[in-house]
Amino acid sequence: MARLSQRWLPVCLLVWLAGCAFAPIIRDPFADLDTSQASPSLKEMSVGLILSDNTLKTLEFVDQINSGRPDAYLKIPGMRPKVEDFKSFLRRTFKSVVELKEGADLQSVPVDLVAVLDIHFDAFGGVGSASKGDANEVAVGMKTIFLSRSRASVGSAYGKGITESFGNFGPQLRWQKNIEEALYRAANQMGKRILSSKDLAAFAKAAGAGEPAPAGPAPAAAVTSDVDELPASKARPNKSAYAMVIGIEQYRQKLPKADFAVHDAQTVTEYLTKVLGYPEENVVTLLNDRALKSDFEKYFEKWLGNHVEAGGTVFVYYSGHGAPDPKTGDAYLVPYDGDPSFIDQTGYPLKRMYAALGKLPAKRVVVALDSCFSGAGGRSVLAKGLRPLVTKVEDARPLSGNLSVMAAALGEQTSSTYDEKGHGLFTYFMLKGIKNEDVAKPDGSLELADLFAYLKPQVERVARKQFNNEQSPRLIETGGGPR
Repeated sequence: MARLSQRWLPVCLLVWLAGCAFAPIIRDPFADLDTSQASPSLKEMSVGLILSDNTLKTLEFVDQINSGRPDAYLKIPGMRPKVEDFKSFLRRTFKSVVELKEGADLQSVPVDLVAVLDIHFDAFGGVGSASKGDANEVAVGMKTIFLSRSRASVGSAYGKGITESFGNFGPQLRWQKNIEEALYRAANQMGKRILSSKDLAAFAKAAGAGEPAPAGPAPAAAVTSDVDELPASKARPNKSAYAMVIGIEQYRQKLPKADFAVHDAQTVTEYLTKVLGYPEENVVTLLNDRALKSDFEKYFEKWLGNHVEAGGTVFVYYSGHGAPDPKTGDAYLVPYDGDPSFIDQTGYPLKRMYAALGKLPAKRVVVALDSCFSGAGGRSVLAKGLRPLVTKVEDARPLSGNLSVMAAALGEQTSSTYDEKGHGLFTYFMLKGIKNEDVAKPDGSLELADLFAYLKPQVERVARKQFNNEQSPRLIETGGGPR
């Protein structure tokens, strides 16, 4: 037995050295691709990435092989790194990338289109086993299918790389190099086809890059004002900062328009992502028919809870109609599909929103409401035939000590729009306060109390002088009471 071991030791050593000689250098297949050649419209689109079930199973299989599966002669390198390289490629090609799970409700996710990555991997005869006589063959391919929110196909890109056939001994040690080369070739081909895809470019151009056009009549005409020009100061990026921004101007029930609500929300999103340090992928913006009651439930009660971590910050902004429940006096946000005649069934209660936000582990949660809840007009509605109510938004007191609320008006008041500025009156001075050098600090940060101290007298003054209306914003903080 000792002589037999000594006889085979040089052979084993040669086999091991041969394996080392063929060990591949794992390369980024997208590194040499110039993403600047992509359609400019793609640069303005956010994309959701889904790894298909087939891809997930393939990665799991490869992980088993690499971790020492008994029937595997060699490892299969490079597959997971290729997936990470693909994510980086998408981030260079598109505005932002959000990772999604298979089966996700695409109608509710904050992306413009969805990329489904599918990795095809076949080892004929099984890994390490004979096939087609005394030879093995491995086929590898990568495919991306682009879908719209309705899951309609927008375009696709394929990349194929098939290894050569080789025998079961000696040349089999080339597996690692062959598979790595096949993966590299497939991914590189797929990336080139994505950048040159006419279907994808046409979709991006037609979509106008951004939120799809809202249903119903066109929103109020855009008016350029001083707050639409972003301030020069910028806060440091904060990866733990999340935001929900909602603007509803048109309603399915043909309710009175909440003028400039969409413009409000879009401008607030720009301030958050380009001035206040919120990552784009951390900000959800819901406009008009994208702001259904089901969307409120998903994002307030699921999405935030799945993303916000301990010590983080959350900002919620709402521009649109509020409504009271005539029976209870409770205050409701009115979603796009809300009906004031059935507000308890179709509206989203402030109490429910506060309860959801109060469960978050965030260090600070701030809510800004450019709406009112009296039913007396402005950004407030009431069922036909009913008289306005005196409903105090502070009665729906936040339930958590980390939550503060800035409300545009007292419960019995109406909230005004500032037509000449193209914004809600409250929103205009909130943004103007962020731009004000006496309110914002040199590093772009600001204190809520300082911002409120600036906007409150400004709103009161303009509402009284220009609109003959009493509108007094309120700052509600748990423990400290309203101001």
